[in-house]
Amino acid sequence: MTHTLGIDIGTFESKGVIVDQKGGIVATATSPHKMIVPQPGWAEHRAEEDWWHDFTVISRKLLADSGIDPRDIKAIATSAIGPCMLPVDADGAPLMNAVLYGVDSRAEAEIDALNARIGADRILRTCGNALTSQSVGPKILWLKNHRPEIFARTAMITTSTTYLVHRLTGEYVIDHYTAANFSPLYDASARDWTQDLASDIIGTDRLPRLMWSTEIAGTLTSKAAAETGLAVGTPVTCGTIDAAAEAVSVGVQEPGDMMVMYGSTIFIIALTEGRVNDPRLWYAPWLFEGQHASMAGLSTSGTLTHWFRDQFARELPRETAFEALTAEAAAAPPGANGLLVLPYFMGERTPIYDARAKGTFFGLNLTHTRGDMFRALLEGIANGTAHVIETFRDTGQKATRILAVGGGVKNPVWLQATSDIAAVPQVISKESIGASYGDAYLAALAIGAAKPGGIAKWNPARTRIEPRALDVYTRQYALFKRLHTQTRDIAHALDGGS
Repeated sequence: MTHTLGIDIGTFESKGVIVDQKGGIVATATSPHKMIVPQPGWAEHRAEEDWWHDFTVISRKLLADSGIDPRDIKAIATSAIGPCMLPVDADGAPLMNAVLYGVDSRAEAEIDALNARIGADRILRTCGNALTSQSVGPKILWLKNHRPEIFARTAMITTSTTYLVHRLTGEYVIDHYTAANFSPLYDASARDWTQDLASDIIGTDRLPRLMWSTEIAGTLTSKAAAETGLAVGTPVTCGTIDAAAEAVSVGVQEPGDMMVMYGSTIFIIALTEGRVNDPRLWYAPWLFEGQHASMAGLSTSGTLTHWFRDQFARELPRETAFEALTAEAAAAPPGANGLLVLPYFMGERTPIYDARAKGTFFGLNLTHTRGDMFRALLEGIANGTAHVIETFRDTGQKATRILAVGGGVKNPVWLQATSDIAAVPQVISKESIGASYGDAYLAALAIGAAKPGGIAKWNPARTRIEPRALDVYTRQYALFKRLHTQTRDIAHALDGGS
């Protein structure tokens, strides 16, 4: 029997799965870790202790629980949070903590400087993306400006997936979908690295080799086999970012398909007929040559629910706290008795791109309960998601099918509020394991053990959430957008900004 293995490294937890050739789940495993926030606006992981440690723990647990001979794992695919920025030395050793994706906004000054020097319009035309906190190029420039001693020792700039694949195979590779986030160093039309816009950031010889996600990057080395328990010589794919693998896992495959991922952040991927150039969204070539994707993401979503639990529900057993909080939220009416939340607890990414935005509970009075507050929190995230979906519509991208995935789909209040406020139905697939399941499918696709489009048989639709037309949400969504614009100057002034 042919089996494939997929492992995904998330913001707070890593997951792995072994599947058989029909997509049946043979074993699953998880491993937790923490996001490091050294100061406001920064977000980091430890590559060795978080990413590689999780990978080895999960691979060994999967093999032990399944009883499968490692030689029966015919291919491995991995995905991870991204786009990250991790400098490594000539031996591949990390030189510092990894700087995370768009939730880390430390390179704001570098973004401003690059836009002023190159021109925002030219960057958008060439790269397909405006410079935002999601962009890796400004973060490399931040490294060069603020950590010159580390930059001088940097042999390669890697991302989370690049680092893992290098540990497995010895190869430095990156898929085009991830590379598109390296603005202004990636040319979206040429599908190649470029130094035409900013040759002073870093040479392309210190960037990974470009590939498509299902291309084989290399095979498992003896050292990696000893650490993971897997078999020497097992093919390893190039891999991709977790959100892309998550989209694959629930059947996103045709233009008009849109994934809404309810994870530590909300992340949205829509496949499009062609390249969409809009500064409010992100563009990337999709995982397969000739396909295109537009993306968007909030900065805090599941992260925010964890914060609320840890600060306001400490007396609840940790393993059942979310269930209890959700029950309290369900007992509150839609609109949370007049409460509005701006979920900008680490600034915001799409569509407002405001690194200095602040989280806000607005409208509190002495009658409000913890249930009202948790419901308002979930509705605040749903309002942010609706704002993104409205932006997609503004660019002419109308989703014909919205597929929901991630841990948040287990929360009926959050899921229903999103459908209600955004006025969209959502489809939930049979399996909601997420990115690791998509990885296992991509691994099977890479070796010909699965067919293009075969994920529909692996993971068919299970349920559908229908939107309700509620006047309270119509009114509060409009107020939600006004609340940010009317308090923006105050939020910025709290930072000492203008």
